[in-house]
Amino acid sequence: MRAGVLFSGGKDSTLAALLLDPFYEVTLVHAGFGVSDAASHAEAAAEALGFPFEAIELDRVVAERAVETILEDGFPRNGIQSVHEHALERVAAEGYDAVADGTRRDDRVPTISRAWAQSLEDRHDIDYLSPLAGFGRRAVDDMVDATLEVEEAPSEELQKGDYEADLRALIREQAGPEAVRETFPDHVQTRVTGRRE
Repeated sequence: MRAGVLFSGGKDSTLAALLLDPFYEVTLVHAGFGVSDAASHAEAAAEALGFPFEAIELDRVVAERAVETILEDGFPRNGIQSVHEHALERVAAEGYDAVADGTRRDDRVPTISRAWAQSLEDRHDIDYLSPLAGFGRRAVDDMVDATLEVEEAPSEELQKGDYEADLRALIREQAGPEAVRETFPDHVQTRVTGRRE
């Protein structure tokens, strides 16, 4: 069975892939808009981990709507959620038996409801997998510490292959760097650089 795991190069999507690896032929899938270096960061992480990698381009109109939503809301939650759902739809259409992500139990965004997951499965005849759904932040951090080499830095300093990189670039282009600072809260990003020996 083949699983396409939405992959940013961060610890959550990496850990999801590792948990699925004994049961599926895992491909790490970067889904983005091609407006930043996000895909190259995700590909480098996939190579360091030894997983096959695929990049798919998302529909630009989804990015434009997400940016509009983020600027109107003043925060990224709803925009990121819409991009994540679109990404799952696109990966589900790529011929995998299953599509997965690195969403955790305590995540506020993105989250996938049971009804939305079932709809995705029914419409695409695939399985939706969320291997970290039962794990909280501390448990995930403990598993990552035991298995992965990770870089950490503030989100403005560390580029990885997530939607945020593309959305920040589009907002910066459209509304300037101050709009990025106003809409995206400061937080720490992680980028996986390899497996622990």
